[in-house]
Amino acid sequence: MKDNLKRVIVDFKKLTPEILALLVEKYPYGYDDDHIISFRNAKNELIEAVEVVTDDTKYLVKVSTKLAVTMENYDEDDYEDYEADDPEAVQPPEDLEEESNEEE
Repeated sequence: MKDNLKRVIVDFKKLTPEILALLVEKYPYGYDDDHIISFRNAKNELIEAVEVVTDDTKYLVKVSTKLAVTMENYDEDDYEDYEADDPEAVQPPEDLEEESNEEE
């Protein structure tokens, strides 16, 4: 296994169309507990993430309700007007503010 990959932790605010597309490709039916990696970051906070790997980078995307819903509703046409690496392109689902506590 290539271990010289750059490791990048990505939270929802930094999610790009490219990474979102990779996630949907790898987890077409969404991710479940078996896919989630738990680790502690430099501040010793517990992080839960799903992993996608490109040729040179291992992305650890923090799991959240926003991520799950965005993957579920993914349509690549929504992002055709954006650059693949534009973090502004992926916006949180509008109706998620009230639902954010349901998964806890």
